[in-house]
Amino acid sequence: MAAEGPAPPSMPRADLPSTIDALSDAIARCRICRDCPAGGLERRMAHEPRPVAYLSATARVLIAGQAPGLRVHETGVPFNDVSGDRLRQWLGVDREIFYDRSRFAIAPMGFCFPGYDENGHDLPPRRECSPRWRQAVMDAMPQVELILAIGQYAQAWHLGPVRRKTMTETVAQWRDVLLSSRPGPRMLPLPHPSWRNTGWLKRHPWFEAEVLPVLRREVSLLIG
Repeated sequence: MAAEGPAPPSMPRADLPSTIDALSDAIARCRICRDCPAGGLERRMAHEPRPVAYLSATARVLIAGQAPGLRVHETGVPFNDVSGDRLRQWLGVDREIFYDRSRFAIAPMGFCFPGYDENGHDLPPRRECSPRWRQAVMDAMPQVELILAIGQYAQAWHLGPVRRKTMTETVAQWRDVLLSSRPGPRMLPLPHPSWRNTGWLKRHPWFEAEVLPVLRREVSLLIG
């Protein structure tokens, strides 16, 4: 689903805090999607924003998702839902390790639950979020060595020209992405672990057979 309206300009990086704690506090206070929404006030967030992100000064793995769901919005804990259960199974870790911020950073493309469309499906990440915060988040975590780009929105931002036309094509080319010589952290594109993608997983058994063993090995090496 296409995102609504043009994205607002990025905030100058000099105006954003650079330390993990200060940046985390600034993100937690952010209300841009309510107070200064892209496309005008009629596009404002319909509910009170609750940004959810786990930044880290030591984690070598960054989980770059799309946007929190309703349960994450209600609890303030990222991937605290059935999608998180499947993701932890993919990674081969339990909840204790998954939420250890010394091991994993978790920063979706949109920090707040965006709401549902008229069909009851999750809306895309808010357009205001990544232009304002994404580069600052990445700059604050230079120690990250592997980015798990989950879903099309994270892949569009992080993979750039390496990304293929569709999410399926991008994930299918995971070897080329992972072994790319482009500067910065290595990338591994993944589908979203949502239950809505159960059919996709059944149609593409190569993901479980080929990608998951590599994913688990890479993560295990980096989280110690």
